[in-house]
Amino acid sequence: MPSSPRISIVFAVGGGISGVVLGALGAHALQPALMAAGTAAIWQTAVQYHLLHSVALLVVATGAGVPNSGYRWQSWSTGLFGAGLVLFSGSLYLLALGGPKWLAHCAPFGGLCFITGWLAAGLWLWRRHA
Repeated sequence: MPSSPRISIVFAVGGGISGVVLGALGAHALQPALMAAGTAAIWQTAVQYHLLHSVALLVVATGAGVPNSGYRWQSWSTGLFGAGLVLFSGSLYLLALGGPKWLAHCAPFGGLCFITGWLAAGLWLWRRHA
């Protein structure tokens, strides 16, 4: 888990940048290969979740350090969103590029990280507005 708001912001911005770059690659440079392999939809799903959770990560990261903000929950949310990006989107990107089929088993763990990250974000906001 990131230990400071600045590290969380770096993760969020890096996630946003890499999501846009990977989306563009899938729409342009990799499109013929993804279409031929029938994995364009997998790539698109990875990009969609990647970008959505990068924005969520940025929102959570920028709220850190607020007095009585429940920083512990903010930190958990940041770490879980980051793990979800790697496990869910990362495994789908590799799977779409022809990676081993066992990678499909990583995506549910990434989804679980996203779900628990949202729960932690909710607890952070609840505590922040208590």
